[in-house]
Amino acid sequence: MRVSGRFSVVFLLLLVTSITSNSTAQEVLESSSRSASQESTASKRAENLPDDINRGFLDPNMDPQEYIKRFEVESREVFAMRREIVEAMEIKPGMAVADIGAGTGLFLKPLSVASNEAGKLYAVEISPSFIKHLRKRSVDETLKNVEVVFCSDREANLPRNSVDRVLICDVYHHFEFPDSTLQSLREAMKPGAMMVLVDFHREPEDVSSERRQWLMGHVRAPMEDFRREIEQAGFVFKDQLKVEGFKENYLLRFTKK
Repeated sequence: MRVSGRFSVVFLLLLVTSITSNSTAQEVLESSSRSASQESTASKRAENLPDDINRGFLDPNMDPQEYIKRFEVESREVFAMRREIVEAMEIKPGMAVADIGAGTGLFLKPLSVASNEAGKLYAVEISPSFIKHLRKRSVDETLKNVEVVFCSDREANLPRNSVDRVLICDVYHHFEFPDSTLQSLREAMKPGAMMVLVDFHREPEDVSSERRQWLMGHVRAPMEDFRREIEQAGFVFKDQLKVEGFKENYLLRFTKK
């Protein structure tokens, strides 16, 4: 029986596929298993995180002015120590800086000024209301080097290899998917870039019992666990700086591995 050239090619392909099917199938299964494992890890929501921790920020009717009254007051440690926090970032003129969870814009002007017009400030936010507020505030305060970035709960949405300094101030405990968010931040950081983390102690000593109880219900893990998560994500712990005036908060610095 004669077989046309077309069917000969098909027959040979089927024969090769049959010979290699076992190894190929195994490779496909292993690859799929690895991808599923990586996706599962990246998509895993942080444990012990309150279900509604970001609900207020995601509300499209949220009024930023209400948060300004709460966040930009001297009784809040990071507001009172904002100058020391910016100094800890060691920003040089011309650097690109990312403020993750920029919120009301507490650090908008000091970070913009520190990087100056030759640099750039990415104000990154997940809240639609804060996004509008940050854009208006940057215009009102004539901060020409500010770019407001709308992020997701898994991705900072920053360009790869684009930033020299990252600030995460009182925001890390709000990360719902820290593995994937940290991965996106690491990819956005340039070689030698530094990340500054400011967050709450879960059980601070010099606070009232009511305040301590609130922190334990709001902050999912202690400083040591947060540090471990960040190191496992590919960052190198640099140091912990003592900030005068901090009782509830701490400041850690990391570099990109």
